[in-house]
Amino acid sequence: MGIIGSTLKPFEATAFQADKDFFQVTDEDVKGKWAVFFFYPADFTFVCPTELEDLGEHYEQLQKLDVDVYGVSTDTHFSHKAWHDTSERIGKLKFAFLGDQLHTLARNFNVLREDSGLADRATFVIDPDGVIQLMEQTCEGVGRNANELVRKIRAAQYVRANPGEVCPAAWEEGSDTLSPSLDLVGKI
Repeated sequence: MGIIGSTLKPFEATAFQADKDFFQVTDEDVKGKWAVFFFYPADFTFVCPTELEDLGEHYEQLQKLDVDVYGVSTDTHFSHKAWHDTSERIGKLKFAFLGDQLHTLARNFNVLREDSGLADRATFVIDPDGVIQLMEQTCEGVGRNANELVRKIRAAQYVRANPGEVCPAAWEEGSDTLSPSLDLVGKI
């Protein structure tokens, strides 16, 4: 069964966020807004801080789009705080980090590597109804691009707000969209 179009499964996790310290986040807290779950293998690693920093550079832009951001690894919330306190790159980040040491989230999103207890490098975008609209997963050595994530979120938000329209490849905000019909079949 595919994960796109499925509903966010129940969870409860302890989060660390620079301006809030530790707090609980549940699936109910996520509903009503757009959300990004940004899974990465582990704190204190190599590709992960570059991706998280890139995402952090887009955080204000995502907030303006009414998107909450959650960095998720199978580390504890204590590890997230220690990484935040000791890394210049991670110390700048303002979004929440969820501790998933029991692997609930990684299993819910089907990204847990059972043999190592680490999460795959994967991104999920959840709509305000708690439905998974976008997913990206890469191998451990390939980092993601937050510019592309923002573009995809804008497209998903546009499609949600404009039933009957779809966004073609490389669509950017303000570009033409398509209204699927038999008249378009074979003519694009």
